[in-house]
Amino acid sequence: MKNYFAEYFGTFWLVLGGCGSALFAAGIPGVGIGFLGVALAFGLTVLTGAYALGPISGGHFNPAVSIGMVVSGRLSYKELLPYICSQLLGAITAAGVLYVVFLGGETTVIDNNLPGAFAANGYGDLSPTGFDVISAFVIELVLTAFFIIVILGATDKKANSKFAGIAIGLCLTLIHLISIPITNTSVNPARSISQAIFVGGDYIFQLWLFISAPILGAVIAGVVWKYLLEDSKS
Repeated sequence: MKNYFAEYFGTFWLVLGGCGSALFAAGIPGVGIGFLGVALAFGLTVLTGAYALGPISGGHFNPAVSIGMVVSGRLSYKELLPYICSQLLGAITAAGVLYVVFLGGETTVIDNNLPGAFAANGYGDLSPTGFDVISAFVIELVLTAFFIIVILGATDKKANSKFAGIAIGLCLTLIHLISIPITNTSVNPARSISQAIFVGGDYIFQLWLFISAPILGAVIAGVVWKYLLEDSKS
């Protein structure tokens, strides 16, 4: 159960820190943190969560990461569903906290016709800069795959585990710098589901992409690592 609680709290922290920074700190005129600040916020949540909770559960905080771990042989299949359930619960709880805080501000209505509403992910009319479904699917798949490969490499027995959290956090920062303008960056189905639940509208109908693309990217990464990159002697 400690593993599952760690995944719950770690995913909670990721959504609270990353999506919270996008909601409350990114758009303030003159002093807002912008895309760069949001990207750093997501990276920092994973970095801090990995060092605090990684020794307990592995620090996945993302269903795609757990799936990649299963495919690569780092996590047993029987652990996958409890991990994913813990991550989803953590993400939804964090989104609920953000929603309560949001209602205390001057703007209490979420316009789900606007891109990036409640820090949700979208494509087409809901993409921050109007990218279509193909662009969104490709970028989410490719970036998730590389994210999983970086995680598998940084946590390999031959790697220096002291720096794994830094490498993973910086990788997620880079991923956000690339894809915030395209999809508002998911690479994490739990993060996408939690925000879409509260924003509603077409964001719900677009969730299929932000679930399927990261999962497919994770499977590809797991296979590539296991059969092409991993040193069998390690």
